[in-house]
Amino acid sequence: MPTFMRTLFLNPPSYAGFDGGAGARYQATREIRSFWYPTWLAQPAALNPNSKLIDAPADGLSLAQVLQMARGFDLCILHTSTPSFDNDVRVAERLRQEYPKMLIGFAGAHVAVLPEESLSASKAIDFVAREEFDYTLREVAEGRPWAEIDGISYRLNGSIVHNRDRALIENMDALPSVVDVYKRDLTIDAYYIGYLKHPYVSLYTGRGCPARCTFCLWPQTVGGHVYRTRSPQSVVSEMAKAKAGFPQVKEFFFDDDTFTADLPRAAEIARGLGKLGITWSCNARANVPYEYLELFKENGLRLLLVGYESGNQQILNNIKKGIRLDIAREFTRNCRKLGIVIHGTFILGLPGETRETMEQTIRFACDLDVDTIQVSLAAAYPGTELYRQASHSGWFKKDELVRNDGTQAATIEYPGLTAGEINDAVARMYARFYFRPAPISRIVWAMAKDSRERKRRLREGSEFLSYLWNRKKGASNGRTPSTTAAAGVRREEEVLAGR
Repeated sequence: MPTFMRTLFLNPPSYAGFDGGAGARYQATREIRSFWYPTWLAQPAALNPNSKLIDAPADGLSLAQVLQMARGFDLCILHTSTPSFDNDVRVAERLRQEYPKMLIGFAGAHVAVLPEESLSASKAIDFVAREEFDYTLREVAEGRPWAEIDGISYRLNGSIVHNRDRALIENMDALPSVVDVYKRDLTIDAYYIGYLKHPYVSLYTGRGCPARCTFCLWPQTVGGHVYRTRSPQSVVSEMAKAKAGFPQVKEFFFDDDTFTADLPRAAEIARGLGKLGITWSCNARANVPYEYLELFKENGLRLLLVGYESGNQQILNNIKKGIRLDIAREFTRNCRKLGIVIHGTFILGLPGETRETMEQTIRFACDLDVDTIQVSLAAAYPGTELYRQASHSGWFKKDELVRNDGTQAATIEYPGLTAGEINDAVARMYARFYFRPAPISRIVWAMAKDSRERKRRLREGSEFLSYLWNRKKGASNGRTPSTTAAAGVRREEEVLAGR
């Protein structure tokens, strides 16, 4: 067995409550406290027996605490993203100052598509891992010569070298389970998602997505458009292990881009989960046939996370969603009939958006009357078709994806529709949806049945109202997105530097 460097996999400290982890699909501070599991870091950590994973935002760790915990490591891998990159560079520079001999690498979609720009940002970054980086990072930790490692970019004799691309992983069953890393290194109770039962655990059973949505980050930058999966037997075996290892967990979430893309496979997994008595949820498109929904429900499915995106068919066509509104309505009625909970996600500011189409989306969401919703601003990440369209068409108003408090910022606007109007429509849509009798009665009923649910919903309600108020206040004050790293980390960095 090879000798591995002592490797730290780090989700860096950032904005307060910032969900920028290696699992978040949009890195930002949410409306309520929310943290996804850093699965993209846990997987390479599982390949390295001499590793540790630190998720600083979820554990509320400061930069000073992280620097102390990093002592003794030979190699540090930071997962970064477009919204958090400047902040993460500052963390890397403090690590370099504290531990000059430590190798520091960056991984994530941002550096995968902008490797040269990323390395040029700071000499504290020794290399970046592009594409699917699990085995790339394993080979670095083994001490292989960098010239022999596919999928990395690094400096050599004053120039930046890009090795050949890393091939996508075909045998997903060969990847070790992330469950052991979760149990060893993560604080399970620190992870919250408003629509999932608490505590929950999320993981992937496959990578890639056959859909071609122009805004979606992972398939266009890291995962690809072919759904590569673990065998049903492997998934069910891991879930049995997870159930035994986390007896306190009330729900397991499959975070594959589209778990229902291979319905026969999903059905086989569901039957195995049913035998285990597991409550589970997953991502799905709004076109799953009734017979599969029924089978899933009979075998423990509780909730589907569904990306409706817009209530205007032309916008759905513009973003290559591949879903018809009438099919989405029928799917939603079927889920309601079967008692399957839906968390619906919507995006305002996609190509073709107008004041009228935003109003159509708000009415569509209210008509669907799904259990909960999430409203996001269109985010054009480097490497996506939406980013190329926005750049070519001059749609960008600003290029920072988050504000100076870590919340989403409107970066795109169109002739006749300003970024400010799109931003304001987010709060309006939330208010129109939730301040209706049906959602209010659902929340009150859930709180009446369970004291723990009551306590949680009261906390989330307070956080949500504060979010709406701060968003409105920020817009009225003309507050703009930050052009620097997260203020908290920046201030702490200055203190540590003795300024």
